Amino acid sequence: MRLRITTPLTVEIDEDAIVAVRADDESGGFGIMAGHADFLTSLTVSVVEWQRADGSRHYCAVRGGLLSVAEGKDVSITTREAVPGDELATLHDVVLARFRDDLDAERNERVGGAQLELSAIRMIMQRLRPNARGRSL
Repeated sequence: MRLRITTPLTVEIDEDAIVAVRADDESGGFGIMAGHADFLTSLTVSVVEWQRADGSRHYCAVRGGLLSVAEGKDVSITTREAVPGDELATLHDVVLARFRDDLDAERNERVGGAQLELSAIRMIMQRLRPNARGRSL
């Protein structure tokens, strides 16, 4: 099989002779081997693991993304950010924690922006309402 992990800026992983790939989506962990049916799923913030034909295992932390399997032999992952590494513990503890913190910060920024937008809409609506004498302000 062939595994490709890409970000908007670079191709992080592009390897042939892959025996198996393991990843996580919202339903949990799953594995892919040669001959897998065509497949498309949305990944969570997680560590993708793959095994080469020589038996060695390798890892890449991904910040969510899409995983697709085509023709049972091409596995492609597109993600916003990817950090390859050979130590699972380091990737799992350090990188995933950073990815999750970044996602939480983005959510907080979106909530703050939405609150400002709602506040502005309320102020506009108050200005547009007629006052007690039937006139607009």
